[in-house]
Amino acid sequence: MENIEDGKLLRVFIGEDDEYRGRPLFEAIVELLRERHMAGATVFRGSMGFGASSLIHSARVLRLSEDLPMLIECVDRAAKIEAVLPKLDEMITEGLVTVEKAEVHIYRAREAHQA
Repeated sequence: MENIEDGKLLRVFIGEDDEYRGRPLFEAIVELLRERHMAGATVFRGSMGFGASSLIHSARVLRLSEDLPMLIECVDRAAKIEAVLPKLDEMITEGLVTVEKAEVHIYRAREAHQA
């Protein structure tokens, strides 16, 4: 187990229909995080939510256009998280970004015994 003393948790709240340069914003953000060699990122698709407009978005069967809430999470060292914030500021036109201190414990597969 490895501990990261200066860990940060980045959360990005956007809509499923949000775009950046003609492609889904959540895909563009994950690609950015990958290019910046972050430890990893996960995208969650919400079944219901609302944002600043207070308009409720849900995955009800009879809706044609849901624009469901999307959450992207990434945990890494504080410096790496802070370095990506200016680019996110450029990419996100409507949404919310939170950054908080995180206690990080990394578990990796153990290497095979050496002969």
